[in-house]
Amino acid sequence: MAPYVVHEESISGLLKGILGDFRTLLQEEIALARVEIRDQAARMRTAAISLGAAAVALLFGLGLLLVAVATAVADLLGWPVWAGFFIVAALLSVAGLVLLASGRKKLSQVSAVPENTLSSLKENAQWISKRLSSAQR
Repeated sequence: MAPYVVHEESISGLLKGILGDFRTLLQEEIALARVEIRDQAARMRTAAISLGAAAVALLFGLGLLLVAVATAVADLLGWPVWAGFFIVAALLSVAGLVLLASGRKKLSQVSAVPENTLSSLKENAQWISKRLSSAQR
């Protein structure tokens, strides 16, 4: 068996080694985070392209469906085709106006300023100013 060799190092040398190891570990963790973020960004981009293509397909499908409904309404009622399109357009316009009014009402209830955060910040500022003024006495 080989003799057991003891290396004596100073505490400052050990601390430098620990700090160097910590720095290396931190750099490796940051590199890993960058790789993960790039991977997630690539996945997000793929999902966004897929969702965009789906939205375009659904939009065209909805348009063709509305054309079919308009011609079916005109055919069923025995009216000219323009009347069927007019009926479908009028129904969509009414639905759009109702949704617009509802959205505007909900939007008016939304506050752009985070009230709870603001009040918490004010309380924190008051607490800090009290601590500072009592510390100066």
